[in-house]
Amino acid sequence: MQEIAISKFKATCLAVLERVRRTRQPVRVTRFGDPVAEVVPPSANPKKKRWIGSMAGTGRIVGDIVSPAGDEKDWESLNS
Repeated sequence: MQEIAISKFKATCLAVLERVRRTRQPVRVTRFGDPVAEVVPPSANPKKKRWIGSMAGTGRIVGDIVSPAGDEKDWESLNS
């Protein structure tokens, strides 16, 4: 594992982060020779789920879905 002094890490932070991402090799940041932090590459991104169709197969039909929910006598528009 490569080690880098904290002062150099501060000055070249973005470049170090990009190198870790590209090479997938971690870098240890030290202060006066003692480890302070380790910069490790990110874990693999989980496959993104698509929201369209995410509820497929979760519903169930109970009863009759074709006939009206209420009685036709209760509909004011049909009484005219």
